[in-house]
Amino acid sequence: MFGFPTATLLDCHGRYTQNVAFFNVMTEAHHKYDHSEATGSSSWDTQNPFRREKLEQKSPDSKMPQEDSPGTRQKVYECQECGKSFRQKGSLTLHERIHTGQKPFECTHCGKSFRAKGNLVTHQRIHTGEKPYQCKECGKSFSQRGSLAVHERLHTGQKPYECGICHRSFRNQSNLAVHRRVHSGEKPYRCDQCGKAFSQKGSLIVHIRVHTGLKPYACTQCKKSFHTRGNCILHCKIHTGETPYPCGQCGKSFTQRGSLAVHQRSCSQRLTL
Repeated sequence: MFGFPTATLLDCHGRYTQNVAFFNVMTEAHHKYDHSEATGSSSWDTQNPFRREKLEQKSPDSKMPQEDSPGTRQKVYECQECGKSFRQKGSLTLHERIHTGQKPFECTHCGKSFRAKGNLVTHQRIHTGEKPYQCKECGKSFSQRGSLAVHERLHTGQKPYECGICHRSFRNQSNLAVHRRVHSGEKPYRCDQCGKAFSQKGSLIVHIRVHTGLKPYACTQCKKSFHTRGNCILHCKIHTGETPYPCGQCGKSFTQRGSLAVHQRSCSQRLTL
C-alpha cells in the first residue's frame, strides 16, 4: 500500500495504524529516517516534527533517566530529607511519608491509618477474616504472603537467617533479631510499673499481667485461669492424665518438664547412695 512492508515501519517507530492521516505523515517521515544512526541520536529525532517537539519539551532538569544501561533505570528521585534515591516517583512519595508522618489510608473499621494502600488492604483482612494465601502442603491459610513464606519453611526445614556469632539459624528475620539480644544483652522492653526489662515484647506483656492480675487463659475443665497459654496447657494435662515427660532412670512420668528435672536430681542422689 505504501511501497514498503508495514511491519518494517511498525518495528522502528510505528504503531500509527489507528489514525490514517497521522499514519500517512509518519510514513513520509519514516522514509527520511537514517537507520545508520539508530544507535545514537538519529535523523528521526531531529527531522520528525512530532519527535522533535517531545525532545524540546524535556528540560535539562527533567527527572527522566537519560543514560541508563540496558535493562536498568537510574535512581533519579531523591529525598530532600535524607538523600535516599528511588527509581520511581511513587516510591519517593511513599518514602517521604516516613519523615512527614502522613498516613492517608484509614481503616473504616477501626480508624487505624497507614502510609501505603497495600498495608491498609492487608490490615483490613483482620476485620474480614480473609486469608487468601494457602499452604499447598497442609492447607493452612494466611492473610499475608510473607506469613505464608515463613510458614512453608516449617515443611522445607529452611532457615535462611543465620546468627553471625553462634551460627544458629532461624526461619524469619524477626526471630534472628530477637536471638541477637542474647549476645548483646539488649533488653529494649521495660515495665513501667517496676522497671524490669525484657529482650522480647511478648515477655513484657506476660510480665505486666503480674501487676494487673490479668489471667486470660482458662482451663475448660475447672475454669482455673493462668497468665500464660503454656501454663494453661500444662495444667490441662492434669485432667487428661497426659504425662509426656518420663524419667530415664526409673520410668516415672510427669506432666511438666520442670517437675521431671526436680525428680531426676533426687533420683540420681538415691542411685548414688
